[in-house]
Amino acid sequence: MRHLLGGLAAAAMLAVTPVMADTTLRITLQLPLKSHLGQNLLMFKEEVEAKSDMKIEIYDSAQLYRDNEVPQAVGAGEIEMGVASLTRYVGEIPAVDIFYMPFVLNTEEKVRAAVAPGSPVRGPIDDAIRDTGSHVLWWQAYGGSVLLSKGEPLRGPEDMAGKKARVFGKWLGEWVNVLGGAPTLISGSEQFLAYQRGTVDIGMTGVSGVVSRKLWEVMDTITAVNNADIEFIVVINEDVWEGLSDEQRNILTTAARNAETSVRDYMSEFEANAFKEAEANGMTVHFPTDEEIAAWREASAPVIEAWLAESGDLGQQLLDAAESF
Repeated sequence: MRHLLGGLAAAAMLAVTPVMADTTLRITLQLPLKSHLGQNLLMFKEEVEAKSDMKIEIYDSAQLYRDNEVPQAVGAGEIEMGVASLTRYVGEIPAVDIFYMPFVLNTEEKVRAAVAPGSPVRGPIDDAIRDTGSHVLWWQAYGGSVLLSKGEPLRGPEDMAGKKARVFGKWLGEWVNVLGGAPTLISGSEQFLAYQRGTVDIGMTGVSGVVSRKLWEVMDTITAVNNADIEFIVVINEDVWEGLSDEQRNILTTAARNAETSVRDYMSEFEANAFKEAEANGMTVHFPTDEEIAAWREASAPVIEAWLAESGDLGQQLLDAAESF
Protein backbone atom coordinates (compact mmCIF):
# COMPACT_ATOMS: atom_id res chain seq x y z
CA MET A 1 0.00 0.00 0.00
CA ARG A 2 2.88 2.31 0.91
CA HIS A 3 4.44 1.82 -2.55
CA LEU A 4 1.06 2.41 -4.19
CA LEU A 5 0.51 5.67 -2.30
CA GLY A 6 4.05 6.77 -3.07
CA GLY A 7 3.51 6.07 -6.76
CA LEU A 8 0.21 7.94 -6.79
CA ALA A 9 1.82 10.91 -5.05
CA ALA A 10 4.67 10.97 -7.55
CA ALA A 11 2.24 10.76 -10.44
CA ALA A 12 0.21 13.60 -8.96
CA MET A 13 3.33 15.74 -8.65
CA LEU A 14 4.29 15.07 -12.24
CA ALA A 15 0.78 15.92 -13.36
CA VAL A 16 0.72 19.33 -11.71
CA THR A 17 4.35 20.38 -12.27
CA PRO A 18 3.82 21.92 -15.76
CA VAL A 19 0.85 23.90 -14.47
CA MET A 20 2.42 25.07 -11.22
CA ALA A 21 5.93 25.79 -12.48
CA ASP A 22 6.77 29.45 -12.87
CA THR A 23 8.93 30.77 -15.69
CA THR A 24 11.09 33.73 -14.73
CA LEU A 25 12.60 35.86 -17.48
CA ARG A 26 15.22 38.43 -16.48
CA ILE A 27 15.72 41.50 -18.68
CA THR A 28 18.85 43.66 -18.56
CA LEU A 29 18.47 47.34 -19.49
CA GLN A 30 21.20 49.97 -19.57
CA LEU A 31 18.83 52.91 -19.11
CA PRO A 32 17.02 53.96 -15.91
CA LEU A 33 13.61 52.39 -15.35
CA LYS A 34 12.06 55.86 -15.51
CA SER A 35 13.24 56.27 -19.10
CA HIS A 36 10.65 55.66 -21.80
CA LEU A 37 12.33 52.37 -22.70
CA GLY A 38 12.14 51.30 -19.07
CA GLN A 39 8.47 52.26 -18.87
CA ASN A 40 7.89 50.32 -22.07
CA LEU A 41 9.38 47.22 -20.42
CA LEU A 42 7.06 47.73 -17.45
CA MET A 43 4.09 47.74 -19.83
CA PHE A 44 5.30 44.46 -21.30
CA LYS A 45 5.88 42.97 -17.83
CA GLU A 46 2.40 43.88 -16.62
CA GLU A 47 0.67 42.35 -19.63
CA VAL A 48 2.71 39.13 -19.53
CA GLU A 49 2.24 38.63 -15.80
CA ALA A 50 -1.47 39.37 -16.00
CA LYS A 51 -2.02 36.74 -18.69
CA SER A 52 0.36 33.95 -17.63
CA ASP A 53 2.38 32.37 -14.84
CA MET A 54 5.54 33.93 -16.30
CA LYS A 55 7.46 36.41 -14.16
CA ILE A 56 9.46 39.29 -15.65
CA GLU A 57 12.36 40.76 -13.68
CA ILE A 58 13.86 44.03 -14.99
CA TYR A 59 17.42 45.01 -14.06
CA ASP A 60 17.83 48.61 -15.18
CA SER A 61 20.70 51.11 -15.25
CA ALA A 62 23.25 48.50 -16.41
CA GLN A 63 23.12 46.66 -13.07
CA LEU A 64 24.00 43.36 -14.75
CA TYR A 65 25.41 44.18 -18.20
CA ARG A 66 26.47 47.24 -20.11
CA ASP A 67 24.86 47.85 -23.48
CA ASN A 68 27.80 46.46 -25.44
CA GLU A 69 27.72 43.23 -23.41
CA VAL A 70 24.05 42.41 -24.02
CA PRO A 71 24.26 40.64 -27.42
CA GLN A 72 26.82 38.14 -26.15
CA ALA A 73 25.14 37.68 -22.75
CA VAL A 74 21.72 36.93 -24.24
CA GLY A 75 23.05 34.95 -27.18
CA ALA A 76 25.12 32.74 -24.85
CA GLY A 77 22.25 32.26 -22.41
CA GLU A 78 23.89 34.09 -19.50
CA ILE A 79 20.61 35.98 -19.11
CA GLU A 80 17.24 35.27 -20.66
CA MET A 81 16.47 38.67 -22.16
CA GLY A 82 18.08 42.00 -22.80
CA VAL A 83 17.68 45.42 -24.37
CA ALA A 84 20.50 46.55 -26.62
CA SER A 85 21.11 49.30 -29.10
CA LEU A 86 20.76 47.74 -32.55
CA THR A 87 24.25 48.89 -33.45
CA ARG A 88 25.75 46.54 -30.85
CA TYR A 89 25.31 43.77 -33.43
CA VAL A 90 27.42 45.53 -36.05
CA GLY A 91 30.48 43.39 -35.34
CA GLU A 92 28.72 40.26 -36.59
CA ILE A 93 26.17 41.93 -38.84
CA PRO A 94 27.61 45.14 -40.39
CA ALA A 95 24.36 45.73 -42.29
CA VAL A 96 22.43 46.62 -39.09
CA ASP A 97 23.96 50.08 -39.28
CA ILE A 98 21.71 51.00 -42.19
CA PHE A 99 19.97 53.07 -39.51
CA TYR A 100 23.22 54.93 -38.86
CA MET A 101 23.98 55.73 -42.46
CA PRO A 102 23.94 59.55 -42.53
CA PHE A 103 20.55 60.95 -43.54
CA VAL A 104 19.25 57.74 -45.21
CA LEU A 105 16.39 57.17 -42.74
CA ASN A 106 16.03 60.73 -41.47
CA THR A 107 12.23 61.16 -41.41
CA GLU A 108 9.61 59.50 -39.24
CA GLU A 109 7.79 58.15 -42.29
CA LYS A 110 10.91 56.38 -43.60
CA VAL A 111 11.76 54.98 -40.19
CA ARG A 112 8.26 53.60 -39.63
CA ALA A 113 8.38 51.85 -43.00
CA ALA A 114 11.81 50.38 -42.22
CA VAL A 115 10.98 49.06 -38.74
CA ALA A 116 7.59 47.55 -39.54
CA PRO A 117 7.61 43.81 -38.70
CA GLY A 118 8.59 41.84 -41.79
CA SER A 119 9.60 44.93 -43.79
CA PRO A 120 12.38 44.53 -46.39
CA VAL A 121 14.70 46.29 -43.94
CA ARG A 122 13.69 44.81 -40.59
CA GLY A 123 12.93 41.27 -41.75
CA PRO A 124 16.48 40.41 -42.89
CA ILE A 125 17.95 42.04 -39.77
CA ASP A 126 15.75 40.00 -37.42
CA ASP A 127 16.75 36.85 -39.30
CA ALA A 128 20.45 37.68 -39.05
CA ILE A 129 20.22 38.35 -35.30
CA ARG A 130 18.61 34.94 -34.81
CA ASP A 131 21.85 33.44 -36.10
CA THR A 132 23.65 35.00 -33.11
CA GLY A 133 21.52 33.02 -30.66
CA SER A 134 18.84 35.62 -29.96
CA HIS A 135 15.23 36.03 -31.06
CA VAL A 136 14.02 39.61 -31.56
CA LEU A 137 10.81 40.23 -29.63
CA TRP A 138 10.32 43.89 -30.46
CA TRP A 139 12.00 47.12 -31.50
CA GLN A 140 12.01 50.18 -29.27
CA ALA A 141 12.07 53.64 -30.81
CA TYR A 142 14.65 56.03 -29.38
CA GLY A 143 14.36 58.83 -31.91
CA GLY A 144 16.79 60.69 -34.09
CA SER A 145 20.38 61.40 -33.18
CA VAL A 146 21.24 64.79 -31.73
CA LEU A 147 24.62 66.37 -31.06
CA LEU A 148 25.45 67.96 -27.71
CA SER A 149 27.96 70.73 -27.19
CA LYS A 150 28.88 73.60 -24.93
CA GLY A 151 28.48 77.24 -25.87
CA GLU A 152 27.59 76.94 -29.56
CA PRO A 153 25.60 74.57 -31.79
CA LEU A 154 27.25 72.63 -34.60
CA ARG A 155 26.13 74.39 -37.77
CA GLY A 156 28.08 72.31 -40.26
CA PRO A 157 30.61 69.51 -40.70
CA GLU A 158 33.49 71.92 -40.23
CA ASP A 159 32.43 72.30 -36.59
CA MET A 160 33.26 68.63 -36.00
CA ALA A 161 36.88 69.01 -37.15
CA GLY A 162 39.42 68.53 -34.39
CA LYS A 163 36.79 67.72 -31.75
CA LYS A 164 36.47 64.58 -29.63
CA ALA A 165 32.96 63.17 -29.96
CA ARG A 166 31.09 60.51 -28.03
CA VAL A 167 29.70 57.85 -30.34
CA PHE A 168 27.73 54.66 -29.69
CA GLY A 169 28.40 52.70 -32.86
CA LYS A 170 31.16 51.83 -35.28
CA TRP A 171 29.78 53.71 -38.28
CA LEU A 172 28.82 56.75 -36.25
CA GLY A 173 32.49 56.74 -35.30
CA GLU A 174 33.44 56.54 -38.96
CA TRP A 175 31.11 59.48 -39.64
CA VAL A 176 32.96 61.56 -37.05
CA ASN A 177 36.27 60.45 -38.58
CA VAL A 178 35.21 61.47 -42.09
CA LEU A 179 34.25 64.90 -40.78
CA GLY A 180 37.67 65.34 -39.16
CA GLY A 181 36.72 64.60 -35.56
CA ALA A 182 38.00 62.02 -33.07
CA PRO A 183 35.34 59.45 -32.10
CA THR A 184 35.23 57.91 -28.63
CA LEU A 185 32.97 54.91 -28.00
CA ILE A 186 31.22 55.50 -24.68
CA SER A 187 28.38 53.44 -23.24
CA GLY A 188 25.11 55.27 -22.63
CA SER A 189 25.33 54.73 -18.89
CA GLU A 190 28.78 56.41 -18.86
CA GLN A 191 27.83 59.52 -20.86
CA PHE A 192 27.19 61.87 -17.97
CA LEU A 193 30.63 61.42 -16.45
CA ALA A 194 32.30 61.67 -19.86
CA TYR A 195 30.71 65.07 -20.48
CA GLN A 196 31.28 66.20 -16.92
CA ARG A 197 34.98 65.32 -17.02
CA GLY A 198 35.54 66.72 -20.50
CA THR A 199 36.50 63.32 -21.91
CA VAL A 200 34.82 64.46 -25.13
CA ASP A 201 33.87 67.84 -26.57
CA ILE A 202 30.73 66.71 -28.40
CA GLY A 203 27.99 64.34 -27.31
CA MET A 204 25.82 62.13 -29.50
CA THR A 205 22.58 60.58 -28.23
CA GLY A 206 18.80 60.68 -28.57
CA VAL A 207 17.03 63.68 -27.09
CA SER A 208 15.12 61.33 -24.80
CA GLY A 209 18.47 60.37 -23.28
CA VAL A 210 19.13 64.03 -22.55
CA VAL A 211 16.03 64.06 -20.36
CA SER A 212 16.33 60.66 -18.68
CA ARG A 213 20.00 61.28 -17.83
CA LYS A 214 19.63 65.04 -17.11
CA LEU A 215 22.47 65.80 -19.48
CA TRP A 216 21.65 69.51 -19.30
CA GLU A 217 23.69 69.47 -16.10
CA VAL A 218 26.84 68.85 -18.14
CA MET A 219 26.06 70.13 -21.68
CA ASP A 220 24.13 73.23 -22.71
CA THR A 221 23.42 73.01 -26.46
CA ILE A 222 21.54 70.54 -28.69
CA THR A 223 21.90 70.39 -32.47
CA ALA A 224 19.00 68.33 -33.85
CA VAL A 225 20.95 67.11 -36.86
CA ASN A 226 19.05 63.78 -37.11
CA ASN A 227 21.92 62.13 -38.97
CA ALA A 228 20.87 58.70 -37.73
CA ASP A 229 17.87 56.90 -36.28
CA ILE A 230 18.47 55.21 -32.95
CA GLU A 231 16.75 51.88 -32.43
CA PHE A 232 16.90 49.52 -29.50
CA ILE A 233 15.80 45.90 -29.68
CA VAL A 234 14.49 43.57 -27.01
CA VAL A 235 15.89 40.08 -27.50
CA ILE A 236 15.37 36.71 -25.83
CA ASN A 237 17.79 33.82 -25.92
CA GLU A 238 16.80 31.52 -28.80
CA ASP A 239 17.04 28.33 -26.73
CA VAL A 240 14.91 29.87 -23.98
CA TRP A 241 12.41 30.97 -26.62
CA GLU A 242 12.21 27.50 -28.15
CA GLY A 243 11.85 25.97 -24.68
CA LEU A 244 8.65 27.89 -23.97
CA SER A 245 5.22 26.50 -24.72
CA ASP A 246 3.26 27.72 -27.73
CA GLU A 247 0.90 29.53 -25.36
CA GLN A 248 3.77 31.30 -23.59
CA ARG A 249 5.34 32.36 -26.89
CA ASN A 250 1.99 33.70 -28.10
CA ILE A 251 1.54 35.72 -24.90
CA LEU A 252 5.05 37.16 -25.17
CA THR A 253 4.60 37.96 -28.86
CA THR A 254 1.29 39.75 -28.30
CA ALA A 255 2.66 41.75 -25.37
CA ALA A 256 5.76 42.61 -27.41
CA ARG A 257 3.68 43.86 -30.36
CA ASN A 258 1.56 45.99 -28.04
CA ALA A 259 4.68 47.42 -26.39
CA GLU A 260 6.24 48.14 -29.78
CA THR A 261 3.18 49.97 -31.09
CA SER A 262 2.95 51.99 -27.88
CA VAL A 263 6.57 53.13 -27.82
CA ARG A 264 6.62 53.95 -31.54
CA ASP A 265 3.45 56.06 -31.34
CA TYR A 266 4.64 57.75 -28.18
CA MET A 267 8.05 58.71 -29.53
CA SER A 268 7.05 61.70 -31.66
CA GLU A 269 5.22 63.44 -28.83
CA PHE A 270 7.94 62.42 -26.39
CA GLU A 271 10.69 63.97 -28.53
CA ALA A 272 8.79 67.24 -28.85
CA ASN A 273 8.31 67.37 -25.09
CA ALA A 274 11.94 66.38 -24.49
CA PHE A 275 13.18 69.35 -26.52
CA LYS A 276 10.91 71.62 -24.48
CA GLU A 277 12.12 70.13 -21.21
CA ALA A 278 15.74 70.54 -22.30
CA GLU A 279 15.07 74.21 -23.09
CA ALA A 280 13.29 74.64 -19.76
CA ASN A 281 16.44 73.39 -18.09
CA GLY A 282 18.62 75.96 -19.82
CA MET A 283 19.65 74.24 -23.02
CA THR A 284 19.71 75.92 -26.44
CA VAL A 285 18.17 73.82 -29.23
CA HIS A 286 19.29 74.37 -32.83
CA PHE A 287 17.36 72.85 -35.74
CA PRO A 288 19.63 72.90 -38.82
CA THR A 289 18.46 74.72 -41.94
CA ASP A 290 18.02 72.91 -45.25
CA GLU A 291 21.31 74.39 -46.41
CA GLU A 292 23.12 73.13 -43.33
CA ILE A 293 21.66 69.63 -43.75
CA ALA A 294 22.74 69.60 -47.40
CA ALA A 295 26.30 70.41 -46.34
CA TRP A 296 26.26 67.70 -43.65
CA ARG A 297 24.90 65.18 -46.18
CA GLU A 298 27.48 65.96 -48.84
CA ALA A 299 30.39 65.68 -46.43
CA SER A 300 29.02 62.37 -45.12
CA ALA A 301 28.80 60.48 -48.43
CA PRO A 302 32.11 58.57 -48.02
CA VAL A 303 30.68 56.83 -44.94
CA ILE A 304 27.98 55.09 -46.96
CA GLU A 305 30.49 53.98 -49.58
CA ALA A 306 32.76 52.44 -46.91
CA TRP A 307 29.82 50.75 -45.18
CA LEU A 308 28.63 49.16 -48.41
CA ALA A 309 32.10 47.74 -49.03
CA GLU A 310 31.97 46.03 -45.63
CA SER A 311 28.29 45.08 -45.35
CA GLY A 312 28.19 43.38 -48.74
CA ASP A 313 25.06 42.14 -50.45
CA LEU A 314 22.88 42.47 -47.36
CA GLY A 315 23.91 46.09 -46.92
CA GLN A 316 23.11 46.90 -50.53
CA GLN A 317 19.79 45.09 -50.19
CA LEU A 318 18.84 47.14 -47.13
CA LEU A 319 20.03 50.43 -48.65
CA ASP A 320 17.97 49.81 -51.80
CA ALA A 321 14.92 49.06 -49.64
CA ALA A 322 15.47 52.13 -47.46
CA GLU A 323 15.82 54.43 -50.46
CA SER A 324 12.55 53.11 -51.89
CA PHE A 325 10.53 54.42 -48.93
